[in-house]
Amino acid sequence: MRIGDICSSNPLSVAAIGFFDGVHRGHRFLIGQVRGEAARRGLASAVVTFPVHPRKVLQADFCPRLLTTPQEKLALLAEAGLDLCFLPDFTPHLAALSAREFMEVLRGRYNIRVLVIGYDHRFGHNRAEGFGDYVRYGGELGMEVLPAEAYRLPSLPDGRPVSSSLVRQLLAEEGGVSLAADCLGYRYFLEGTVVGGRGVGHRLGFPTANLQVGNPDKLVPANGVYAVQVDFGGRRRGGMLNIGVRPTLDNGDDRSIEVHVFDYDGDAYGLPMRLTFVQRMRGEQKFASLDELKQQLAQDEAAVRQTLLHAGVISATPGCNPSYTRE
Repeated sequence: MRIGDICSSNPLSVAAIGFFDGVHRGHRFLIGQVRGEAARRGLASAVVTFPVHPRKVLQADFCPRLLTTPQEKLALLAEAGLDLCFLPDFTPHLAALSAREFMEVLRGRYNIRVLVIGYDHRFGHNRAEGFGDYVRYGGELGMEVLPAEAYRLPSLPDGRPVSSSLVRQLLAEEGGVSLAADCLGYRYFLEGTVVGGRGVGHRLGFPTANLQVGNPDKLVPANGVYAVQVDFGGRRRGGMLNIGVRPTLDNGDDRSIEVHVFDYDGDAYGLPMRLTFVQRMRGEQKFASLDELKQQLAQDEAAVRQTLLHAGVISATPGCNPSYTRE
């Protein structure tokens, strides 16, 4: 996939526009329609997206709660089999363009000849115009505009189409990492660096690595205990993750991301780490004593190990999990 902005040699293409946060199954369904149209017409397949969330440009204090960082998004788009990815800077000037003016940019700057519009997507100043307007403008500009179908999952109880906002709701409000994985087409993950903690886990017999997420805009799922896959130091292991404010320890609003890595007793401080969410086990609880907390952690560990074993993340024999190599 070629990534860029202005290029005089851009081939004629079929394209879709969007922020594509998460590059979930709905996005890939749209991309599949783009690729199909491109193949039928002998054109390149493309998307137009933005490196920074548009609302963050227009609203300096807006926190987008990203499902994917810009780098993660581009990697997932490349995996989707596109030929081109256009990355215009979203500026106040661009935001002020009408839909027709923006379509002029798409045709003149990027050589887009067919535009596939997502089922709920609107663009242009104030998003005031709709699909019928886009078709009319396209006719005037020599650009065909086609509607895309929505993507729905049988596992979604209310039949809603898969969307980034739905995935954010599942993760942030419910900790629903399993259903979120169904929507995404992959398990949600966090990446960052291991930093120092307070050492309470070690005193309880469950030492933890504290993750500092690399991008502060990345969404952290709801508080609770999770079964996770842990990748760091060239190895893949299982782990028991707690996200929350540790109410038993009266830590106030100090929210932390702490993982007890199974079958590991080394020093991980300063190492990059990736946590991949497999299942939420329970919500965060306050216990009457540290002994009660320790007993619960032992129960949690047994349940998490069983969950990860069933998911194929860990082996039944400790220490026999696969190594991995970062690309």
